[in-house]
Amino acid sequence: MLNDMEVEKVSRRLRRIQGQVGGIEKMVQDHRYCIDVLQQIAAARAALYQVGMAMLESHSQSCVVEAIQKGHEKEAIDELMSVYKALHK
Repeated sequence: MLNDMEVEKVSRRLRRIQGQVGGIEKMVQDHRYCIDVLQQIAAARAALYQVGMAMLESHSQSCVVEAIQKGHEKEAIDELMSVYKALHK
C-alpha cells in the first residue's frame, strides 16, 4: 500500500500524464505531423510504465512481504507475476 507521500507523488505524475494525453488529443485535432504525435504517445506510454513500476515496487515491498510473512507465498508471487506480465505487454 502506498504511503501518503507516495500517493502524492504518483498523483502528480498521473496529472502530468493526463496533460500529455490532452496535448496528444489536441495535436490530432490540429492535424499535426504523425511522427510528432507518435513520439508524444511513446512518451505518455513511458510515463505510465514508470508509474506502474513505482506501484509494483511499493506493492512488492509492502503487500507481497506481508503476504509471504502470513504464509501466502504462492498467491503473492502468482499475483505479482501476473501484474508484471501485464505491465510488459
